[in-house]
Order: sequence, then C-alpha cells, then structure tokens
Amino acid sequence: MNIKYKIFKHARILGIATLMLTGQSCSDLLDEKVISGIGNDYINTPKGFEDAVSAAYSTLRYYYGTQQGLTMTEYGTDIYATGADGGYKGFHFYDTQLNPTVDYLANTWDELYRGVNTCNAIIGRAPAATVTDAIKKVRVAEAKFLRGHYYFILFQQWGGVDLRLTETLSPTKTTKRATEAEMYSAIIKDLTEAIADLPNSSTQYGRATKPAAEMALAKVYLAKAYSAQKAADDFSKAATLCTSVINNYGFKLLDDFASVFDENNQKNSEIVFAVQYTSDLLTNLTNNTGSVNGGNNLHLFYGMQYDVQAGMQRDIVNGRPFKRLRPTTYCTDVVFGERVNDSRYKKTFKDTWYSNKPGTYNTAFDDSKTSVTFASGDTAIFIPGYEMSKADRAKKKYQVLVPSKYSEALFPTLRKFFDTKRPDMTYESGSRDYFVFRLADTYLMLAEAQLGAGNKQAATDAINMVRRRAAWPGKQSAMEVTSNDMTFDLVVEERARELVGEQTRWMDLKRWGNLVERVQKYNPQAAANVKASNLVRPIPQTQIDRSEGGNTGFSQNPGY
Repeated sequence: MNIKYKIFKHARILGIATLMLTGQSCSDLLDEKVISGIGNDYINTPKGFEDAVSAAYSTLRYYYGTQQGLTMTEYGTDIYATGADGGYKGFHFYDTQLNPTVDYLANTWDELYRGVNTCNAIIGRAPAATVTDAIKKVRVAEAKFLRGHYYFILFQQWGGVDLRLTETLSPTKTTKRATEAEMYSAIIKDLTEAIADLPNSSTQYGRATKPAAEMALAKVYLAKAYSAQKAADDFSKAATLCTSVINNYGFKLLDDFASVFDENNQKNSEIVFAVQYTSDLLTNLTNNTGSVNGGNNLHLFYGMQYDVQAGMQRDIVNGRPFKRLRPTTYCTDVVFGERVNDSRYKKTFKDTWYSNKPGTYNTAFDDSKTSVTFASGDTAIFIPGYEMSKADRAKKKYQVLVPSKYSEALFPTLRKFFDTKRPDMTYESGSRDYFVFRLADTYLMLAEAQLGAGNKQAATDAINMVRRRAAWPGKQSAMEVTSNDMTFDLVVEERARELVGEQTRWMDLKRWGNLVERVQKYNPQAAANVKASNLVRPIPQTQIDRSEGGNTGFSQNPGY
C-alpha cells in the first residue's frame, strides 16, 4: 500500500505556503490533490484533516529523487565531479555561479517552507478537527516528524533560518534568523514528540513511523555532536536510537547489496522510510511551476554518453544519459579500490554495454584497434576499472574504456537508479521509490556514533554488518575489520562505498566539518575555490528582499 501524491495546483504566500488541502480516494492510498480557495474550516472535517496530512508529505518529493535535491547533496564533494552537460555547476566549483539568485536555492527554500507551514497548520488546527483522538495523535506526530525533517534540511543547508512553529496565514515581512541552539532545540523537540506517538509500522506504506523518526533524530544528534552546540551525550543518544531501529522493528539487511536497488524489489526489509513515486503523469507534477518533469528522475544524471558510441544507440534499458556527475579518481581508485573481496564496485557501477545497433564502426576512445564489428547483443563497451594494457585491449572485439580515457562524457556509470519501466527512451520521469532511510545507513550511523562515544568494539561490530553483506560469496571473513582498524577515516570511506549517489555525501561532509579539506584534496575542479563559508549555502535573495530591513533584517551568510 503506497502513498501517492497528485498535485494539481500550488497556492503560495510570499514563498511561505498556504495550507494545501487534498482529497483521499481510498483507505490504503494517500491520493493528494492540492486545492485552493476552500474555507479554513475544511481542515476541521475528518476528510479535510486527513487530506492536509497527506499534503504535508509532498515536499519530500521536491527534494528527494530530483535534480534540485541531487544538486544540493552530491555536487561539489570528494566523490563526484562534473559531467559534460547541465548547469548549476557552481555547486561543484564553489565559484561565483553559486550565488543568492540561483533558482534552485530559492525554489528549494520556498518548497521546504511550504511543507513546514502545512505541518504548522495541521498541528495548530488539530484541537478543532472532528476526528478521533487516536487518529489525531498519530497524524500530528506525522506532521512533527515532517516539520522536524524539513527544518533539519533547511538548517544543514543554510544554517539558522526563520523558525516558524505556528501557521502563517497572511503575507508578512517580519522575519528573524534563529540561532543554532534554537534550531537544534526545535528539531529535537519535534522528532522526540513524533517518536512518542508514531506507530511502529503503518498499513499505508510511506507514512512516517517510529523507526523513521528515530533514524531522523539520530542524524540530528550526529550533526549536533560535531557542532558548537555539542553535548557529551550526543553520540550515545544517536547510538541508542540507531540500536532501536536495528533491533525493534524487524528490519533486515538483504543478503545481496545489488538486490537493494532491484526496481522489482522496492518494498524490501532494508527500507526504513521511502518517498513514493508512480508512473502517473499527475503524480509527477513536482516543481514550482507545475511542469511534468518529476518522478524519481535520478536515472538521468549519472549516465555516461554510451548512446553515440560504436554499436550503441539510446534505449530504455541503458537510460537517457544527462551526464551531470562522474566519479572522481578518488572515488573509483580509492573508495572502490578493493574489488577482490568487496562486491560494491561491480554492483554499483555499470561496466558493460551490449550492442543494440549492429554494424562496423571506427573506434573512438580505444586506440588498440581501428574498427569494431558487432552483431546484436555483442559486447560493445567494457570498462575494466583499471589501466588494461594496449596489447590486452587489442585482443578484445569491443572497445575498452580505461581510466586514462575517462572524460566528462565517458566514465563508470552509477546503476542504482536505472528505471527500465519508463514508457520510452526519452521519458524523463521515473516511477521508482526513493529510499530516504535504509538499514545499512543505520548500521553506519551506529558505527560512527559508537566510535564517537569511545566504544570501538561496538563500532567495529556495526560496520562489519555492512561490510560482510558487501562481500563476494565466501569472502565475508576477509571483509571484516578489527577494532584496531576502526577509525574515523574508515567511517568516511565506508559511507561513500555504501551510499554513493544517494543524496547523503554533502550533508555528511558538512556534518563532519571536513568538506573543505576533502574537496581540496580529492576534487581538483573545486580545490582553488572551496572555503569554510561553503559549509552553508547563500540565503536566497528573494528571502532577503521580502524581509523587513532586507539584509539587515535577514542577514546573508558570510562569503556570499
């Protein structure tokens, strides 16, 4: 049973949303319709209250599984560099292109506040809603989970923001930037209260649950543990929450890493919280203008330009390659350098393309031969992942792409988000769910928390759960580390190996405070520009302009 969102119309007030009201079509499917122009008492009805809660989830679909969310979480890190195409490269380079007028910043800011205000309306109007106390309790808890989560994204991306905890009913220019202490206090309070009242599971897949809120709060405590607001028990609190998620709800790591991202196995035992997408065009209305370009479209952005190479043309199976991101040398050679015992390089990156355009062609990137001839289904391109000699390449009947020939157009392609259920090869919208929280991340968070708390053996035990699952058959013991190996650097690289491409990396580096150091060391494109001020984004100019006093009333982040 899924939550599906059908967004028909946005109603906004100065970028802070008016209440989105919805219609629910059946008991096991949240079917969202955003309606404006309805009296404020609608939310007090049983249907209106349920519809408002359904609407509160829609902001997740703007941020997760989308180019704007990807741009703000994977660009400009140690493991990804630019591909040949696309804009918004200031997020990669940390140059003057990253400035307060960038639309992704303003749109994401507005969308998150729209979600916050919908949650505020639910929480504030709940006492008057004519629903049972039991339903009211759970729905308010869902709204607190979502509000806490939205504010955490805002906080991590921009620092202290305007902390509004009551519904905004009319235009206002009165704004104020909250302190870090105020932000952490509000977010922790929301998620703690959500945990107390949320159920362990839900018959409607996609609703917030107790373990989802516990994992969200654990992420907050981990971030706080490295911040100026850190407390001595932040790591231990995060560890307790992660342990609860692992032990109390029946989640289980799948035996095979690749199966986690099998598009036919999306509701699996590893998924703690997922954002729902469908193949319905109306569901895929996700951006601020209502354009149909949505769904989970991450399948577009990690692909190399296979479709103009010898023996190849674009098809549904191999995807439409937008070439937005390519792995850094550090990512391919160090993070995924060990491949004898660890299966994740092979299962994370596509290395073989089979000809779908038979014929004889001149070669392009493989200088070991001058031409190649393919029948349908023959290997056309192979990426060995190491510098195969020219003599060995010459023995192959296909082109071999070696690391020295990688470019912004040709590179190992992330396979996690391939979507073969699109109706045609040009179709951009995807129908796959987006996994916000999964159990392997929980184990890695537990390892980090236990290490931070000084419990090296417990940290080792947690990280070995992920490493054993990643092993090739029979190599589980070889993948295990000892407590002597359990270092912070291992956590940093293990999170990259397991979670590459999953909208976590920038947030991780920001949390750890090592973004500048690691970008300078491993991302040559940004090394000259990245600086401490890049640990937060520029406040959208639209927000400053609509605040009383402008930059004096709502200050811009330093450096922008």
